[in-house]
Amino acid sequence: MTTTSTAPLAGRKGWTAFVVLLLPLLLVSMDVSVLYFAVPEISRELHPSAAQQLWIFDIYAFALAGLLITMGALGDRIGRRKLLLFGAVAFGIASVAAAYARNAEMLIAARAGLGIGGATLMPSTMALVRNIFQDAIQRGRAIAIWSSAMAGGIALGSVMSGVMLDHFWWGSVFLVNVPAMVLLLVLVPVLVPEFKDPAPGRFDLLSVPLSMGAVLPVIYGLKKVSADNAITLVPALSIVAGLVIGAVFVRRQLTRRDAMISPALFRDRGFGPAVAINTLATFAMMGSAYFTTQYLQSVLGKGPLEAALWSLAPSFSVALAGPTASVLVQRGADRASVISGGFVLGAVGYGVLAFAGTDALWTVLIGAALLASGIVMVMALVTDMAIGAVPPKRAGSAAALLETGQEFGGAMGMAVLGSVGTAVYRADVKDTMPDGLPPAAVEAVRETLGVADAVAERLSGGTGELVLHSAREAFTHGMRIASVTGAGVLIAGAVLAAVTLRPPRIAKTSAPAVADAPADAESGTETGADDAVAV
Repeated sequence: MTTTSTAPLAGRKGWTAFVVLLLPLLLVSMDVSVLYFAVPEISRELHPSAAQQLWIFDIYAFALAGLLITMGALGDRIGRRKLLLFGAVAFGIASVAAAYARNAEMLIAARAGLGIGGATLMPSTMALVRNIFQDAIQRGRAIAIWSSAMAGGIALGSVMSGVMLDHFWWGSVFLVNVPAMVLLLVLVPVLVPEFKDPAPGRFDLLSVPLSMGAVLPVIYGLKKVSADNAITLVPALSIVAGLVIGAVFVRRQLTRRDAMISPALFRDRGFGPAVAINTLATFAMMGSAYFTTQYLQSVLGKGPLEAALWSLAPSFSVALAGPTASVLVQRGADRASVISGGFVLGAVGYGVLAFAGTDALWTVLIGAALLASGIVMVMALVTDMAIGAVPPKRAGSAAALLETGQEFGGAMGMAVLGSVGTAVYRADVKDTMPDGLPPAAVEAVRETLGVADAVAERLSGGTGELVLHSAREAFTHGMRIASVTGAGVLIAGAVLAAVTLRPPRIAKTSAPAVADAPADAESGTETGADDAVAV
């Protein structure tokens, strides 16, 4: 890879600003998993119904996914730093509201506020990284660290939750956000310059509900399929409705001069494939998480905090994966080949998981580490490619599209691989339950492994142990079959990357920094701020 870029290099102030921008990234990704272990205490204190408990979890992801495109486009218009500061205020206030919620309705509303705040923070941070690091090599390194931090934040959230709950009340898991948001409000104005499109055109208000109508029904339908492990009428209609509205949204973007998502983003032939490949990578990541978290607790019988600590083990290799991929490309390796190699490494990780038994802690941890490392390699490189391919003035919209694709991929991965594993689990359980077990108990055991554990506790001695043993074997078998399926998906991803990201296209997108300086000038970026960052 050549390094003939004449773009200015970011200095110490730029890298310090980048570290500050990692704060909101970590917190938003941690909030995905921070409630995993707090559910029992929340249930005792707030007494939510089954539907309310589901919304306490899901409303955050729904608000986040539904507003990413809107907030990315808004940041391009009003300024990414300004939007980031608004988001920090919203996230901090919502965190306090969640911590001191007195009933389930208040907690659901506060979680929605956290999702809105997160939707402003996520695309703003990635877009600011694009603006701060104009040099392609520096930007590649920064985005590699960014990708590893995002993956690590999800694992760290569950551990943080377990530690806080060991010492404080359930609301404390949200108060962790507050000092970080205060620090962000203090440091960002000092360290991070403002960037925006000086002539963005009129903001298309009608596209806001259209973008939400395209994203939310599909995400809801996929989550419903994942929760029910079946495709029923309501989620199917929801997905279809979202796709129809999505078609209307896309047509509007193609026919308006002031489109929220400019068609110019896709003029570079590498941007579209990068978004698709990033979505596929998230599919694999979240699909595996569905099984490994349950395996540690329900199959191996580990407590919540112990399981969370064990789940951190793969994070050590993940932390190195993104920077390693970036270094390989900078030293001359073909980007398409490294991305394909990341997919293959992930497929090997799924292959290791396919050999797991009911007492295979290290097999699962090694498989999860290989899988996550390969996926983070892919995500780091395609994110850098996509963000580097677009003009700096459109970085917010580009970041929002990438992150919306991640939401789709994660929901699809849990729905598809979760359904595969559950189908195997239910078939095995039906055939292996001990004779004489009441039909109602058999049906309950077939629901989930967690329900099977509860049923086994109520049965007498040997029968309960046999039920639990059979359920654990069935779950592990389902995980193995889902892992084979996931490996096949990742092999297909390796082929897709090799075909769509072949060298001529990579050469076109791997040196955008040569044109970055004039693009910044055209977009009216504050040159004084640029110079201050790139000292």
